[in-house]
Amino acid sequence: MKQKKLINTQSELRKKFLKKGVRMIAPETVFFSKNTKIGKNVTIEPYVVISDKVSVGNNVRILSFSHLEGVKIENNVNVGPYARIRPGTVLKTGSKVGNFVEVKKSIIGKNSKINHLSYVGDSFFGKKVNIGAGTITCNYDGVKKNKTIIEDEVFVGSNSSLVAPVKLKSKSVVGAGSVVNKNVNKNSLALARAEQIEIKNYKRKK
Repeated sequence: MKQKKLINTQSELRKKFLKKGVRMIAPETVFFSKNTKIGKNVTIEPYVVISDKVSVGNNVRILSFSHLEGVKIENNVNVGPYARIRPGTVLKTGSKVGNFVEVKKSIIGKNSKINHLSYVGDSFFGKKVNIGAGTITCNYDGVKKNKTIIEDEVFVGSNSSLVAPVKLKSKSVVGAGSVVNKNVNKNSLALARAEQIEIKNYKRKK
């Protein structure tokens, strides 16, 4: 009986949002919560789960296989595919969270982008931040969660680790492959890599 009731509830929710103008390519694969709020001109692709306490603004596109819970999405935002947005997250106007990205308890500023393969937790992003592929915020030290603050127009190169607590000030750049555990000044380039060593005529052990 419980399963039947759940199916009926989902069917009613889908019909409700279709009537409101939400575009769903495969409605039977999209799941909502009773407290879901959705604005105008929203597209939801197949296999999306919108869990508890999600608010979606106008002109938003949620791509396939994304899971949202406890998130506020403002206008003109793109999410997914394969994105996981966890409680306490706010995606500001014009921001983008791409494929295989997880965001938890973070504010992603206007027109900021986390396009692929990244984890962002307990963070604050300003405007026009660009996060390269494979970047993670190292927010947990084994005892407590720590904050990462990234100010306006910061560019973080691919495969970087930002060890919280840390602040990247406006218009700074982090070179790809860096492990950053100190604050980065405004308009500065931070590089934190081991020096590359090459041994010529090297023979592998047999």
